[in-house]
Amino acid sequence: MNLKTANPFRNEEDALGTAPAGRASSAGSRPVNKPWKVVIVGGGFGGLSAAQHLDSDLVDVTLIDRRNYHLFQPLLYQVATGSLSPGEIASPLRGVLSRQNNTQVWLGTVEDINPNSKRVFLADGATLAYDSLIVSAGSETSYFGHGEWHEWAPGLKSIEEATTIRHKILYAFEVAERISDPVQRRIWLTFAIVGGGPTGVELAGAIAEIARQTLKNDFRSIHPEEAQIILLDGAPRILMGFPEDLAKKASRSLAKLGVQVKCGAMVKRVDEEGLAIESNQRTDSITAKTVIWAGGITASPLGTILASRTKADTDKGGRVRVRPDLTIPNYPDIYVIGDLAAAMGPDGKPLPGLAQVAMQGGSYAAKAILRKVKGQPEIHPFHYFDKGSLAVIGRAAAVADVFGLHISGLLAWMVWAFIHLMYLVTFQSRLIVFFQWALQDLTFSRGARLITGAAPTDFDFNAELSELRTAPETKAKPTATPALNPERERMHPEQRITLG
Repeated sequence: MNLKTANPFRNEEDALGTAPAGRASSAGSRPVNKPWKVVIVGGGFGGLSAAQHLDSDLVDVTLIDRRNYHLFQPLLYQVATGSLSPGEIASPLRGVLSRQNNTQVWLGTVEDINPNSKRVFLADGATLAYDSLIVSAGSETSYFGHGEWHEWAPGLKSIEEATTIRHKILYAFEVAERISDPVQRRIWLTFAIVGGGPTGVELAGAIAEIARQTLKNDFRSIHPEEAQIILLDGAPRILMGFPEDLAKKASRSLAKLGVQVKCGAMVKRVDEEGLAIESNQRTDSITAKTVIWAGGITASPLGTILASRTKADTDKGGRVRVRPDLTIPNYPDIYVIGDLAAAMGPDGKPLPGLAQVAMQGGSYAAKAILRKVKGQPEIHPFHYFDKGSLAVIGRAAAVADVFGLHISGLLAWMVWAFIHLMYLVTFQSRLIVFFQWALQDLTFSRGARLITGAAPTDFDFNAELSELRTAPETKAKPTATPALNPERERMHPEQRITLG
């Protein structure tokens, strides 16, 4: 007897009570007692904003995400530098939406979409039918065709990457403490950040504060404040999305922290030993064990699938070109928002990939759907309200372009802190983060300085120590280096262990 294997996961017929494809595809032809089915792909800023604005008995909402939490990405760099723990900037989606009885959350990965039958296909075999679809799948780190660089230069788009970067930063100081060769020590105490946007600037400033404030009294044979932090960018200046005067102030603030800023530098190679850059038709190598990539983003691969299924155009970053109402041409029930959408502003330029763009897009899509369900006239085209740009450099140092006002220093830092606290989705997270920031600013301490997991650049202490125990004892010749002053070494030569 042949038995057909059943799909163990819930599909649209049993989970949503939706009619098979081909039946009742418009609001006017649906039975009155059946709510409009809305599927949202992605629980980031755009998807969560859409779900929260769809709190109505007129619609049934299913939010699908491959993570069970909403991540506040603008503060991810603080996880990477030990200021905050992952749980303080991430909130479970089910908890955030628990009071919306019309909304359910599915943990899964969308791998295909059929816009003609109005179905979404998950990697686990489940399917969902929809009347309206909101795609907010976000973006991922772009290495401009060199995906192999990710092994040596992690990006900063997920909690996993943030904890990997935290591991690399703190581990570098630990290895430097154990070795006596000043050349090798300098390599471990060199940190290169690729990308001069807000993420790169914030990372560079935070690492400088770690070295010069947080760790300066924690070690005995090294001086963390002598760490070399290099910020690289291919553009003529850092913070290209900011007014030039604010970018110059940010550069000066970074210089006060000891960060070296090098613009007009194109990365040509990244490997275990560091990276090679090309600047002014000259190629130079930077030897560093810690390289962090903040050099660019590209749209989620789901954008390519969606564009293929709908015959929509994409830009060079893989973002789907949408109409003024954020829908795909010829598919008025598919909305694309956030980093996945190539939406145009009033000036004809693409809208930036910012959290506030995604949030406003999610709110707009939700309102448009509700108006459609109620039979009201179509909503006006999407208009992005630019509230400004913010970037923090360090303690009481930031730059802000808010409603056309250019501010910097302590005032800009206070604006940055207030806005980021308000954008956290739960009151508990706001309270915890505020307390952590207050404690950090008073004591210069970072409470999440944990080395967890592993990184490809890790030093194999056990193997190296075994080799030393079996090798003849030798005395290393003193080596001078301008970056590390041998006279300030705190360990006597006979106490040091030379590794590597």
